[in-house]
Amino acid sequence: MKTLSTIVFILIYHLGFGQISDSNNVQQEFTDIELALKQPDKVLRLNLSNQTLKLDGINWSKFVNLEYLSLKNDHLRELPKELNALSKLKTLELSGNDFSVLPEDFWKLTSLEEIFLNDEKNLNLEANIKIMSKMPSLRILHLENDNLNSIPNTISSLKYLEFLYLNNNKFIEVPKEIKQLEHLQFLDIRDNKIVNPDRSGENLNFGFMIKL
Repeated sequence: MKTLSTIVFILIYHLGFGQISDSNNVQQEFTDIELALKQPDKVLRLNLSNQTLKLDGINWSKFVNLEYLSLKNDHLRELPKELNALSKLKTLELSGNDFSVLPEDFWKLTSLEEIFLNDEKNLNLEANIKIMSKMPSLRILHLENDNLNSIPNTISSLKYLEFLYLNNNKFIEVPKEIKQLEHLQFLDIRDNKIVNPDRSGENLNFGFMIKL
């Protein structure tokens, strides 16, 4: 069981994680793909959220320094496999789309640390876990509001996962499969239908912090 000091460290660490970019990088956030393509090597953050996009034909390999990409709420039915050329990408925001499975070649995103797959009603979680298991840097996974009531056993293949977000789903207990995640430090499972929060979490000795 982790000590209080360890838990405090985890919380502080988490507040900073996913917000790695400094103020200079935030100022360089682009929201227009055409403008970004004019100087792709300068683009560190590309926020294309809430847009109607045609992503076919974009040469993503030009974005050699891109660390953050958001395609949130773009209602994409499939993702361009060419995104796997983003060798420095650390955070990928894909929530609120209509696809079910990530492209097979997404394992090539070897720098990816955090992926948002929340608000995905068509999500095939087991198929996506198979793909994400090949991502060596993946540490944070968002599955909020995905209408989930169970977790496949294959979750154990996400060997280096440290933070998992399952809030706003339909779980009635903390999934025991999550205990297989050896490096997990933090689980957020708020706003579910947990029947007995005390028994579901701490008393089962999961070994990581659970936010109920």
